[in-house]
Amino acid sequence: MVSSTFLGIPTPSPDQFLNRVDRLGERFAINVPPVFVLSDLQGIPAGTLGRELAEHFAAHQFQPLTSGPRRKQLHDVVHVITGYGVDPIGELEVQAFMLGGKFFPMHIVLGLALFDMSDRQRRSLDLDRAMIFRRAWQAYQRGRRSGFDIDRWQPEQQWHIPLSEVCQTLGL
Repeated sequence: MVSSTFLGIPTPSPDQFLNRVDRLGERFAINVPPVFVLSDLQGIPAGTLGRELAEHFAAHQFQPLTSGPRRKQLHDVVHVITGYGVDPIGELEVQAFMLGGKFFPMHIVLGLALFDMSDRQRRSLDLDRAMIFRRAWQAYQRGRRSGFDIDRWQPEQQWHIPLSEVCQTLGL
Protein backbone atom coordinates (compact mmCIF):
# COMPACT_ATOMS: atom_id res chain seq x y z
CA MET A 1 0.00 0.00 0.00
CA VAL A 2 1.30 3.44 -0.97
CA SER A 3 0.38 6.21 1.46
CA SER A 4 1.22 9.30 -0.62
CA THR A 5 3.50 10.70 -3.26
CA PHE A 6 6.56 12.91 -3.14
CA LEU A 7 7.36 14.89 -6.29
CA GLY A 8 4.89 12.63 -8.06
CA ILE A 9 6.71 9.47 -6.92
CA PRO A 10 4.70 7.00 -4.80
CA THR A 11 6.05 6.72 -1.26
CA PRO A 12 5.70 3.63 0.94
CA SER A 13 3.49 3.49 3.99
CA PRO A 14 5.31 3.94 7.32
CA ASP A 15 5.24 0.18 7.96
CA GLN A 16 6.65 -0.55 4.51
CA PHE A 17 9.35 2.05 5.03
CA LEU A 18 10.36 0.61 8.42
CA ASN A 19 10.48 -2.90 6.96
CA ARG A 20 12.76 -1.62 4.19
CA VAL A 21 15.04 -0.03 6.80
CA ASP A 22 15.29 -3.41 8.55
CA ARG A 23 16.09 -5.18 5.28
CA LEU A 24 18.79 -2.63 4.44
CA GLY A 25 20.16 -2.96 7.96
CA GLU A 26 20.32 -6.71 7.51
CA ARG A 27 22.04 -6.35 4.16
CA PHE A 28 24.68 -4.00 5.59
CA ALA A 29 24.95 -5.94 8.87
CA ILE A 30 23.98 -2.95 11.04
CA ASN A 31 20.88 -4.38 12.71
CA VAL A 32 21.16 -4.77 16.47
CA PRO A 33 19.15 -6.55 19.18
CA PRO A 34 16.50 -4.42 20.92
CA VAL A 35 18.13 -1.40 22.56
CA PHE A 36 15.63 -1.32 25.44
CA VAL A 37 12.68 -3.17 26.93
CA LEU A 38 9.68 -0.89 27.43
CA SER A 39 8.52 -2.60 30.64
CA ASP A 40 11.95 -1.95 32.19
CA LEU A 41 11.65 1.76 31.40
CA GLN A 42 8.15 1.93 32.89
CA GLY A 43 9.59 1.02 36.31
CA ILE A 44 12.19 3.79 36.34
CA PRO A 45 11.44 6.91 38.44
CA ALA A 46 9.37 9.70 36.89
CA GLY A 47 11.27 12.49 35.18
CA THR A 48 14.15 10.29 34.05
CA LEU A 49 15.08 9.77 30.42
CA GLY A 50 13.85 6.17 30.47
CA ARG A 51 10.54 6.94 32.12
CA GLU A 52 9.93 9.93 29.85
CA LEU A 53 10.47 7.65 26.87
CA ALA A 54 8.00 5.11 28.28
CA GLU A 55 5.47 7.92 28.84
CA HIS A 56 6.07 9.16 25.28
CA PHE A 57 5.03 5.74 23.95
CA ALA A 58 1.96 5.65 26.21
CA ALA A 59 0.88 9.21 25.38
CA HIS A 60 1.04 8.59 21.64
CA GLN A 61 -0.09 4.95 21.79
CA PHE A 62 3.07 3.88 19.94
CA GLN A 63 4.93 0.63 20.16
CA PRO A 64 8.71 0.92 20.38
CA LEU A 65 10.79 0.24 17.30
CA THR A 66 12.69 -2.83 18.50
CA SER A 67 14.21 -4.17 15.31
CA GLY A 68 16.70 -3.00 12.76
CA PRO A 69 19.53 -0.49 13.05
CA ARG A 70 20.26 1.28 16.32
CA ARG A 71 19.45 4.73 14.93
CA LYS A 72 15.98 3.50 13.93
CA GLN A 73 15.33 2.07 17.39
CA LEU A 74 16.42 5.33 19.04
CA HIS A 75 14.22 7.55 16.86
CA ASP A 76 11.60 8.18 19.54
CA VAL A 77 14.27 8.97 22.14
CA VAL A 78 15.24 11.90 19.90
CA HIS A 79 11.66 13.18 20.12
CA VAL A 80 11.91 12.97 23.91
CA ILE A 81 15.23 14.82 24.25
CA THR A 82 14.34 17.53 21.72
CA GLY A 83 10.66 17.97 22.51
CA TYR A 84 9.75 17.86 18.82
CA GLY A 85 6.28 16.56 18.05
CA VAL A 86 5.34 13.34 16.31
CA ASP A 87 3.31 15.12 13.61
CA PRO A 88 4.85 15.68 10.15
CA ILE A 89 6.35 19.04 11.16
CA GLY A 90 7.87 17.50 14.30
CA GLU A 91 9.24 14.59 12.27
CA LEU A 92 10.82 17.09 9.88
CA GLU A 93 12.39 18.88 12.86
CA VAL A 94 13.84 15.59 14.15
CA GLN A 95 15.46 14.85 10.78
CA ALA A 96 16.80 18.42 10.50
CA PHE A 97 18.17 18.22 14.06
CA MET A 98 19.89 14.91 13.39
CA LEU A 99 21.30 16.20 10.08
CA GLY A 100 22.71 19.21 11.93
CA GLY A 101 24.33 16.98 14.54
CA LYS A 102 25.90 14.56 12.08
CA PHE A 103 25.66 14.46 8.32
CA PHE A 104 23.86 11.33 7.17
CA PRO A 105 22.41 11.36 3.63
CA MET A 106 19.21 9.57 4.67
CA HIS A 107 18.24 12.58 6.82
CA ILE A 108 18.17 14.71 3.67
CA VAL A 109 16.01 12.18 1.82
CA LEU A 110 13.63 11.84 4.77
CA GLY A 111 13.58 15.58 5.31
CA LEU A 112 12.61 16.27 1.71
CA ALA A 113 9.80 13.72 1.87
CA LEU A 114 8.66 15.18 5.19
CA PHE A 115 8.50 18.67 3.68
CA ASP A 116 5.71 17.33 1.47
CA MET A 117 3.83 15.83 4.42
CA SER A 118 4.42 18.89 6.59
CA ASP A 119 3.19 21.13 3.78
CA ARG A 120 -0.11 19.22 3.76
CA GLN A 121 -0.29 19.67 7.54
CA ARG A 122 0.57 23.36 7.14
CA ARG A 123 -2.28 23.87 4.68
CA SER A 124 -4.77 22.05 6.90
CA LEU A 125 -3.77 24.26 9.86
CA ASP A 126 -3.50 27.42 7.72
CA LEU A 127 0.15 27.96 8.67
CA ASP A 128 2.74 30.00 6.80
CA ARG A 129 5.14 27.94 4.63
CA ALA A 130 8.04 30.10 5.81
CA MET A 131 7.25 28.98 9.36
CA ILE A 132 7.97 25.35 8.44
CA PHE A 133 11.28 26.26 6.81
CA ARG A 134 12.15 28.40 9.83
CA ARG A 135 11.39 25.55 12.24
CA ALA A 136 13.43 23.09 10.16
CA TRP A 137 16.33 25.55 9.99
CA GLN A 138 16.18 26.17 13.74
CA ALA A 139 16.20 22.42 14.38
CA TYR A 140 19.17 22.01 12.04
CA GLN A 141 21.05 24.81 13.83
CA ARG A 142 20.20 23.28 17.21
CA GLY A 143 21.67 19.99 16.02
CA ARG A 144 24.82 21.77 14.77
CA ARG A 145 25.30 23.52 18.11
CA SER A 146 24.82 20.31 20.07
CA GLY A 147 26.98 18.09 17.86
CA PHE A 148 24.51 15.30 18.66
CA ASP A 149 25.61 12.00 17.15
CA ILE A 150 22.97 9.30 17.50
CA ASP A 151 25.47 6.66 16.41
CA ARG A 152 27.76 7.36 19.37
CA TRP A 153 25.19 8.26 22.02
CA GLN A 154 24.54 5.61 24.67
CA PRO A 155 21.14 6.40 26.22
CA GLU A 156 21.19 3.00 27.93
CA GLN A 157 23.69 4.53 30.35
CA GLN A 158 21.35 7.46 30.99
CA TRP A 159 17.90 5.89 31.43
CA HIS A 160 18.01 6.58 35.20
CA ILE A 161 19.21 10.20 34.85
CA PRO A 162 16.68 13.07 34.94
CA LEU A 163 15.75 14.15 31.43
CA SER A 164 16.79 17.75 32.13
CA GLU A 165 20.32 16.60 33.04
CA VAL A 166 20.57 14.40 29.95
CA CYS A 167 19.51 17.33 27.76
CA GLN A 168 22.03 19.60 29.46
CA THR A 169 24.80 17.03 28.93
CA LEU A 170 23.86 16.86 25.24
CA GLY A 171 23.88 20.64 24.89
CA LEU A 172 20.14 20.90 24.39
